[in-house]
Formats: sequence, C-alpha cells, structure tokens
Amino acid sequence: MKPRRMLLLLPALLVLIPALKAAFSPRHTEISRTDFLLNTFVTITLYDSQDEAILDSCMELVRSYENKFSKTIESSEIYRLNHRAPGETVFVLSDDTAELIRTGLSYSGRSGGAYDLTIEPLSTLWNFTGGAKEVPPAQAVAEAAARVDFRQIRLEGNTLTFLSPDVTLDLGSIAKGYIADRVKEYLVSEGVASAIINLGGNVLCVGQRPDNEAFRIGLQKPFEDRNELIARLRIRDQSVVSSGVYERFFTVDGTNYHHLLNPETGYPYDNGLIAVTIVSPHSVDGDALSTACFSMGLEKGLAFLASMDGIYGYFITEDYEIHYSDGAEALLDPDPNGSDTGQSGA
Repeated sequence: MKPRRMLLLLPALLVLIPALKAAFSPRHTEISRTDFLLNTFVTITLYDSQDEAILDSCMELVRSYENKFSKTIESSEIYRLNHRAPGETVFVLSDDTAELIRTGLSYSGRSGGAYDLTIEPLSTLWNFTGGAKEVPPAQAVAEAAARVDFRQIRLEGNTLTFLSPDVTLDLGSIAKGYIADRVKEYLVSEGVASAIINLGGNVLCVGQRPDNEAFRIGLQKPFEDRNELIARLRIRDQSVVSSGVYERFFTVDGTNYHHLLNPETGYPYDNGLIAVTIVSPHSVDGDALSTACFSMGLEKGLAFLASMDGIYGYFITEDYEIHYSDGAEALLDPDPNGSDTGQSGA
C-alpha cells in the first residue's frame, strides 16, 4: 500500500489542540475545568451540561488514577512494584492496574518491543520531565537498556510475576489514554453526550457538538502562536493522540534529544519521523499506537495500522511531509482556517 501524501510548506512540528470555543449556537453554553494533574494540564469541557459537580467528580477520578499509576508517588501501585523487596516477585494487582498492564503487554508484543512498558530504567535515567538536560554517560545508558524487556514479566488474571529483579515499569505512555477512557465512561453514565476531555494534549471527544457538527481538533504549529494551525480534523466520538520529538526534549551541540527512547539502543529514535498522530475510538489505543508507530518508523508504522479497523494515522517526516494511513485524509477539515476555528490550546 502506498500512502498518500501532502506536502506541508511550513516547517512546523505537530501538536494537538482542541478547538474548545467553536462557534456553537448561542443557546449552548459550555462549562470547563482545568487542573494540573498527571504532570500536565487537564481540561474537561462539557457542552450539554451545566452541572459543575460532574467536573468535580471528573477531576477526582483523574487524581485517583494518578495516585494508582504514577511511578513517582510512593503510595501508588506502580511505585510499589518498582520498589519491591529483593526476592519479591509475585503481586496481586487491582483491576485497573492489571488491565493497564495487560494493554501495555499486548502492544509491546504486537509491536515487537518497539513499544515496551518496561522502559522505566531508561526514562528515569534520561529524565526529560525535570532532569539536568544532559546526555547520560554511555555506560549508564547501556546498563539501563539491558534492563528493558517486557518478556520478563508475566500477567495471569490479576497476578503479575516478575521474571527478573531488574525489570521496572513505566506506564506513562498509555496511562493518560486509559484514564481519558474512564472519564468518558463516567460522563456518559451521567448523561453527558457532548464533551472534550484533554489530558495534556491527549484529546478524547464525547459525541459531537450540540449543533450536530463534528468537533474540530486543530493541528498547531508548535513553538508558534497557538492560533496558528497547519490542519484541522473533524472528530466525532473519537480520540486524537500525538507523539513527537517536540513534546519533551533538550538540545546539546545542535542535536535534539527527545523522550521517545529506543529500548535497544537506549537513545532517542532517529528514524526520519518527527510526529505521529493517531485517531481511534479508544484513547488508550491511540496512546499506545502513537508511541509504537513512531518507534516503528514510517513504513512499518503504516503497515501496522493497515490491519486495524477504525484507526487512522498521520505520520510527519523530517521534510515536513504528512503521510496518511488508509482513510485518514477523510477526517481532514476542508477549511482549516475557517472562522469557526476556536482558540487553540494544548
């Protein structure tokens, strides 16, 4: 299959932003809440409800999952697993943690390890979220990479077994997607039929706009004014998630070191891609696939998506060309600069 392409004349990377202030009918007034959770800004906007208590419950739900999945909160399940005592190998997990690890193991296997949920030794070593912004010593990188291997854990039901004392978990690449899906389930249970859940750029749309139009999710030029878009997607009841070299990075001697790490080499991927965006029904799948497809590179990533129904990919290469998986172009808004584009924001 030969992917269709569109040349982007502006040298920009890809960033996701929801058009949260679209031109709805005046009778529809949205309510919104923003909080700093999951080490990012979380914004939830309701378009067909004025119930502030729902927003309160959404934020509490996100916080409860953060306290369960975080690798740095000492009371979390993941922290407990990563700091297990010598000789301690078997753990009975909560339903949520077991389901999240099961999803991570599935995508680790399907991607041949391009995505690996045991990346924690490397992600902690590089520490793109708050470290010294320097390249770690080569020996330290090699030692950390040797500890990464999803095949060294086994999950049966809710029972997790570590086959190696050196293996630790980092679920950050899929946790936001899983949490967004749970928030959506809660909103639907409360009768909400039109909303946007934005977990630091992981965007999940509930239904469509109150005027029965699709939500417009903008693709913004990063490092530029947030109103500056390069494209826009029309999204109904779907998730939009992106992974790219611009999200967390630092530059040393002209080289961009970003957070998408190759488990084999221990260093950031350098495969010609700068971003991958995934549209999918469930955000946890988009979260895992955006990382996995970026890690696979353009050709293998597109081939990987070709076997999946209802999932669409947008691959941006270093020459700022966008490559589409089958069906992805159909979601593009024909008028990306139309007047109903709302204020951009991540």
